Amino acid sequence: MSGFQSILGYLNGAFSRERIKELAARREAFAPGKPLAAGIVIDKASPLHKFWVEYTEQMPKSFQEAFRATVYHALSTEPPTPIVFAWAPGYDYEMTMWHSPDTPPSKGGITILMKSRYPVDKHPAMEIGSFPPVKQ
Repeated sequence: MSGFQSILGYLNGAFSRERIKELAARREAFAPGKPLAAGIVIDKASPLHKFWVEYTEQMPKSFQEAFRATVYHALSTEPPTPIVFAWAPGYDYEMTMWHSPDTPPSKGGITILMKSRYPVDKHPAMEIGSFPPVKQ
């Protein structure tokens, strides 16, 4: 799991208030139809990149698109909207997002909390023969 925590560290650094403008200049890498793990935040030469690709490709397509669309939106605002990413263990995939609005004393931001099994844990429903067949 330490690899996943390292990935979140990279994501949180890149989408921080101090560095998000660098990513906003490359926001088209997160446009519709683009893969989540394109090597923009986690360098393709990094050993973590393969792990990130595998994890994002295992996510349900609806989660991939919600994640990508939120990132693209955040990078398209003026100024770009910072994002905080977090992960917690869970049985099935879950995603919780919230967007704190800007207020006169401070800027808001987006938080994305992902829950899933540990990346190497197989879901029991994926086990062939683990459940009796469904009668039609």
